[in-house]
Amino acid sequence: MARLLAGKSAPATNTIADAINQAFHSLTRAERQLANKILENHPVSGLGTITQIAEKSGVSPPTIVRMVKKLGFKGFPQFQTELRRELEAKIAGPIAKHDNWAQKAPDSHILNRFAEAVIDNIRQSLSQIETETFDASCKLLSETRHSLYIIGGRITRALADYFFLHMQVIRKDVTHIQPLSYSWPHYFLDIKKGDVLVIFDIRRYENSTLKLAEMGHERGAQIILFTDQWRSPVEKFSKYCFSAKIVVPSAWDSTVELLLLVETFIAAIQELTWPETRARMEELEDMFDRTRFFRKFT
Repeated sequence: MARLLAGKSAPATNTIADAINQAFHSLTRAERQLANKILENHPVSGLGTITQIAEKSGVSPPTIVRMVKKLGFKGFPQFQTELRRELEAKIAGPIAKHDNWAQKAPDSHILNRFAEAVIDNIRQSLSQIETETFDASCKLLSETRHSLYIIGGRITRALADYFFLHMQVIRKDVTHIQPLSYSWPHYFLDIKKGDVLVIFDIRRYENSTLKLAEMGHERGAQIILFTDQWRSPVEKFSKYCFSAKIVVPSAWDSTVELLLLVETFIAAIQELTWPETRARMEELEDMFDRTRFFRKFT
């Protein structure tokens, strides 16, 4: 959860989007209107002069000042400084990420540093998940009256494949959309209103994935997004969004936190559908035995 202190800038472990979401219910009507505008294309939408942002949001400059102070900033300039820092982090490539952590690397061994970063990421990621949202998402994923489609990106395709493999055992009517834009129209021929589309998208966000989300949304698909702490632009089309903190002492981002979420989803959905899932698993095991797929030692 965001933990902003009055008079201090937002800590690196949280984003302004997190702070806005946490404080949303305490904002006035005008402040909520402003917050929604900023969240539309965060963090870019919060950049510009205070007058420009006020005009785009349909609020007054004093409303902006009041809201940023509620989020824990001294004023608008400090708020924008944090937005620029988040934007730099959001678009950083592997080399820039490596240079950033290498300058600050402590003397302890990489095994300890990496493990500590991942554990901290997991702790912070889980603290932001509302159980009601998690439960509603699991229920939606378990309902076989909706077809289920799953897709990942350049890095996250491994997570999508892992999730697909398990969901295919748990329930029927599951499709793994291959991350090739020229093949998407074939899959979209069958997507109908109410179907569920699970999308994995972390920085650097892929334009093709955003287009797929837009097309799915237009066809009435319900989108569940797994993303990072800065949140993919796909969020604006999603019904449920789960973000994980992914920064570690490496040139590459960590997907351990997202894998934990995926495995937790698998366990929860399995519980919801156990009688049907058990029958499918027994049938699958029989097929494995008949084809001698696995080696046996007895």
